Parts: sequence; structure tokens; C-alpha cells
Amino acid sequence: MAHRNGHTRYILQRINKHVFRDPVSLMVNIRRVTEHLQSRIDDGSHCLTLVATDEGGDCFFDQEQQYWRVYRFIAGARTVDRARNREQARQAAAIFGRFQSLLCDLPGPRLYETIPGFHDTPARYRQFRQALDRDPYDRARQCGAEIDNALSFEQGAGVLAELQAAGELPERIAHNDTKLNNVMFDERSGAATCVIDLDTVMPGLVLHDFGDLVRSATTSATEDEPDPSRIEMRLDYFSALAEAYLDATMDFLTAEEIGCLALAGKIITIETGLRFLTDYLSGDEYFRTHRPGHNLDRCKSQFALAASIDAQLAAMEDVVAGLVSRLASNRPVGPS
Repeated sequence: MAHRNGHTRYILQRINKHVFRDPVSLMVNIRRVTEHLQSRIDDGSHCLTLVATDEGGDCFFDQEQQYWRVYRFIAGARTVDRARNREQARQAAAIFGRFQSLLCDLPGPRLYETIPGFHDTPARYRQFRQALDRDPYDRARQCGAEIDNALSFEQGAGVLAELQAAGELPERIAHNDTKLNNVMFDERSGAATCVIDLDTVMPGLVLHDFGDLVRSATTSATEDEPDPSRIEMRLDYFSALAEAYLDATMDFLTAEEIGCLALAGKIITIETGLRFLTDYLSGDEYFRTHRPGHNLDRCKSQFALAASIDAQLAAMEDVVAGLVSRLASNRPVGPS
């Protein structure tokens, strides 16, 4: 934590009130989660350390009505946007699985929902249809193929939400934004050392987390690759991802959760592409863009990845079944 000149380094962040409407509740979540993780981690790995204000608060509210927080800086680590090899994917899956496992026994009360309905895929489709009906920037005519793709994916995209509503998938504490660049990797060893960006840690499905790992860690190209033909889901990366994740989570996952692991990657990829398309139709209000049509490129990339996942779904399910069979010989799968 200390800089080479003896000074301690910190990260100062302003909380985005446009996205997170209740910063105080958000910070209560982060304090509870980080304190719990710190009480459980004893192997030299890291978790974020929140620095209290002089008054003992979780964040500071300034005269311009902005909320600020401070974390201790984690030295000697960095993030990556795309897995450079299978080992990086494996490391990310292992640390996110461990993150979920360590939070299984977080004492109540229930965490606040920092973004209600964040992974409610049917609700995302309703938002998409509203944006399509309004079409305030006359962009729908520029993305007819993507609109058709979105509608073709709709059937079955709500299955996780339906299973949760039916009580077949348990609510747990989830990170909810497990893209690869929310993991810090040690610069020397390459090991995943810390999960970051805890703003969306709230009640949810662990399948949302695994699905986003599949989306971000198995793709052959960047999230905004303008040429969809370059994008595929790499099955060998999925195998590494699933093995490490199951090794960290099989002690608490249910059979129903394990059975949906492969499908989760497809659903979260569709949902993410849909969000990019909705934002494009709405005038790029939510996601930061760096070029004209950036959100449309992102949408095309995600839909191409979803199609690749769909084409390999049976093989992915076989991978999971084989891993469960092998890993279960050493320990029980968990409650059913």
C-alpha cells in the first residue's frame, strides 16, 4: 500500500449520481462487503479498503452536492480488457467465484439494490421496445439488421428471470458487473489479486456473474470490434473459465444453478447487446462513446458473440457436465 517514498497512496472517486441514485445506500453496501471480505481473506490477496471520512462516514458530500469516496491504492497490479490467454481467464473466474463464496455468509440485512432490475432481461426488452417506438434520433433505419437480431433472440432470453421468479434459482449476493477489467492482476506473477468496482454488488443471481465472465473472457475480439466476423466464443477459454469457477463455487451452488451455467453466457451477452442497441437508439445517453456509431458496433459485437455461443451451447453444456463429474468425485456438489 505504501509508495516507494514512504507515502501512502489513495484513489479518490466521485460517485455517479446519474447511474446510482442513492449513493449513501450504495456506500453502506460497499462498507459491509469490504469489511466482511477483509475478515475472511488471510492468504495475501487483496480486497478494496474503504477509507472513512474524518467524521467516520463512508463518503463525503461536498458543497456542489457531489459524493466522493476514497480507497487505498493497490500497488503492483493492473487490469486488462480482454483475456490474453486461458490462464488469465482461469484466474478471473477463480477470483470471482471465490468472491461469491466468501459473501455467502454475509450477515443480514439484505443488501440494497443499487440499480433495481439491472439484470432483468425482460425489462431490458421493454426498454428496448420503448426506445424503438420513440426513435428520437431517427436511428432505427440505420440498424434494421440489429433490431431483427434483437427480436430473434427474445424468445428464451428471460429464462433466468423466470426460473428465479419460480423459486428455482436462489437469490444470492452477486457482483453484477464481472467483466474482465474489474479484476486486478499482479504485475509480476500474473495472478488475479483483487475484485474491484463494487458499486453493483447487490442481491442477484450468481449466473449473471458467470454469464458476464463468459461474455468478456471467452471472446476472440474486443467488446467494440467493428467487424463481427472476427468474433467467436472460444470453447477452450470457456473450459478454463468453467473449471476454475466451479472449483471455487461447487460447495454452495445448486444443481439448478450449475445446469444453467452455459446458458447464462448467452443470455447476458444478448442482454448486453440489447442495452447497447437501446442506448444507440436513445442517443447514446448511458454508455460513454468515442466515435460515431460506437454503441452500434458494440451491439453488433455482442450479437455476433451470442450467435457463436448459441452454436456451441451443446458443447459448453458437455464441458460443464464433465467438470462436475470430475470435481464431484472429491467433494459434494452442494445443496439441491
